[in-house]
Amino acid sequence: MSIEKQVDPSRRGLLVATCVAGGAVGVGTAVSLVSTFQPSERAKAAGAPVEVDISALKPGEMSTTEWRGKPVWILRRTPEMMESLKKTEAKLADPKSEKPYTMDMPAYCDKQTRSRKEHSEFLVTVGICSHLGCSPISKFTPGAQPSLPDDWEGGFICPCHGSTFDLAGRVYKNKPAPQNLDVPPHMFLSDTKIIIGKDEKGEA
Repeated sequence: MSIEKQVDPSRRGLLVATCVAGGAVGVGTAVSLVSTFQPSERAKAAGAPVEVDISALKPGEMSTTEWRGKPVWILRRTPEMMESLKKTEAKLADPKSEKPYTMDMPAYCDKQTRSRKEHSEFLVTVGICSHLGCSPISKFTPGAQPSLPDDWEGGFICPCHGSTFDLAGRVYKNKPAPQNLDVPPHMFLSDTKIIIGKDEKGEA
């Protein structure tokens, strides 16, 4: 003989509601815990590394991303652009980047190309002029142009006070900008992905 225990209908509703609420709290806690593993906007603004997909970047093209609230350029140079770096050296204020602006040039970067040797065609540089903090504009086409010399090899010009930089971000002599453009710590995760703000030594 079995004895069936009766449950008061009003208590049954309370029991179901409690279980549902408990489940909702559990789900909410799980979502909260997962979100803590994602970098916050504050962390990104403070300088968290930034991963960039460069798979669509063709020779002669440049993309811009943001790191620490500043524009960072990734320029994929053509063989002709690379060759021009030899021609500009005598005209530059600091061809070997011995006078840093806000950060030392990474030791793994070649002094002429200012890029990693295993991916020498890629220039990664902060697009902020070392004079008063304006952002230069690209002038990749060589030859005479307004505000540029007749023997221009291609590079960047600051629209604020006319400082000019070659295709490695090195400033020309007798210009308002006293230093070359910064090269931030960076590394290649693959042939198609770069991380900026981090290298083999850790985060910047």
